[in-house]
Amino acid sequence: MWPKLPKFFGDVSIIGICKFLSPPRWRNASPTDGFARYFYVGRRRNPLTCADGEIVALRGPRIAPYVDGVSSQPEAHPAFLPNRRARADQARQVADVLRHQIYDGAYDGALPAEAELAAEFFVSRNTIREALAVLKAEGLIDRGTKVGTHVAARKYDHGLDALVGLRETFKDYGDVRNEVRAVQRLSAPPAVARKLALEPGTQVVFIERLRYLADLPLSLDLTYLAPAIGEQVIGHPLESNDIFALIERVSGRRLGGASLALEAVSADPHSAATLQVPAGSALLMAERLTSLDDGTPVDLEYIRMRGDRITMRGNLIRRDA
Repeated sequence: MWPKLPKFFGDVSIIGICKFLSPPRWRNASPTDGFARYFYVGRRRNPLTCADGEIVALRGPRIAPYVDGVSSQPEAHPAFLPNRRARADQARQVADVLRHQIYDGAYDGALPAEAELAAEFFVSRNTIREALAVLKAEGLIDRGTKVGTHVAARKYDHGLDALVGLRETFKDYGDVRNEVRAVQRLSAPPAVARKLALEPGTQVVFIERLRYLADLPLSLDLTYLAPAIGEQVIGHPLESNDIFALIERVSGRRLGGASLALEAVSADPHSAATLQVPAGSALLMAERLTSLDDGTPVDLEYIRMRGDRITMRGNLIRRDA
């Protein structure tokens, strides 16, 4: 008789899915194929291979009650892939975790030895070597014989939870300065005019800036400003000010909000040379349309940020459907 699962499992450390031979009396199971959920306690085990787990309960697929829109139809077998995965797939998984551990400052300069990482991730040392090769190719770590593996480049967090300028965002990392590459009055292309709620061909103020954190170029910003605001903004020093702060100063109003679109693009040769990265490098490309607190759009920006030095972070809240 298979044991029934208790309502509460106490100190269950991992819940995983393993493939077992299931008794034919279980729903949707056959004598030769079936999936059982397993629960075990104690030391963390490898969820990919299900090795060495202390099995305390087994359960076959059952009919679940209708809860929060979940159907009460019998569970169908999910299309699980084999437990033994290609080394490259496992290396990618390891690299993803290590990458963000590095970003979060989990390693003080040097990473653990290969053998230690292999034990931590329950994979072979060859898998660890492949994962580290991925991170080295990204420029995130350096490796060498007898010197180990070290963090090569720091990344900086850029929040997505507040409407702030780059100078405000990176104030805890160092001084942000701007190299002003262009200031022009030009006729707005139809797409730009539409976003700024202007008639096509209306003159707008265009500003291009290369933005540095200390001596490190981080972003290339192309900005279109509504004419009334823009003419006043360019009367102030642009090298040492965020445009957001200048807009609020000259308008006498607070900024209200912005719409943001973020995507990955490859650096064209000119942008790559400007940002001091190899051509084809990954960049974060943002389109941001910012409005005053009365809803008037005033600032349309196209921002290329170095993907190897900036991490976008935010907190998401699930809302009712």
